Amino acid sequence: MGLISRISRSLRALFGGIVESTENPELILQQTIRDMRDRVPELNNSVAQVMATEKLLAKSKERLEGQVVDLDSKIRASVKLSRDDIATAYIGQLQQAQMDLQKTSQQLEHATLASKQALKARDNYVLQMQRRTAEAMQLINQSKQARLQEQLAQTMESFQIGDDASTFNEMRDKIDRRAAAAEAKLQLGSASVDNQMQDIEREAMDMQLQDKLLAYKQEMGLLPASTGSVQQALPASSESSVNEESGEVINHVNRTN
Repeated sequence: MGLISRISRSLRALFGGIVESTENPELILQQTIRDMRDRVPELNNSVAQVMATEKLLAKSKERLEGQVVDLDSKIRASVKLSRDDIATAYIGQLQQAQMDLQKTSQQLEHATLASKQALKARDNYVLQMQRRTAEAMQLINQSKQARLQEQLAQTMESFQIGDDASTFNEMRDKIDRRAAAAEAKLQLGSASVDNQMQDIEREAMDMQLQDKLLAYKQEMGLLPASTGSVQQALPASSESSVNEESGEVINHVNRTN
């Protein structure tokens, strides 16, 4: 193999690879569909011209047929009037008209056949275009699906689950620490001396309200007479219990400090 042939082969292989790598199947198929659709108006124009020729020939044939009938009538009238000279002239015109009618009839037959063939070719092309368009759309969808699968495969290849797992674990630990700290603060706040004192004061207030209720019932005679001693004993015991609980809380705070 000569040097020029080897260089030519290398160049064709190089540029062929570049062209192939830059080709987009979807764009090429879409352009092919557009090109096929653009040819339809051209085919329609060609078919229209053939059909127009057919119609013109049909009108010419009709006109010549009328002319033949008219000349035949004139010849008969001339012969009847013994005008052989005029009849002879009309006979010459009739022969020419008959020859023209024969040629026009033949041309009309060819034009009619051409019109039918043109219409059939146009219809076949439209049918083929529709079939090719449907096939192209299916190929385009397959190409899109293949491209999405390639992107997904590349994403899965570059996806490192270890890195993301460590990030999730780190964020989970941080959230757990924040939640534990908040829960501890909430427990300390609910166990403070002020809250305990408020609970004691609330309980003492409830006891005082109960004592006043008993006093009203005794005054209204709704309780037996022996209830008085019990009523007086209750506030004393309640007050002593309140004092004892308050002392225990204060001693607990002092020990804590």
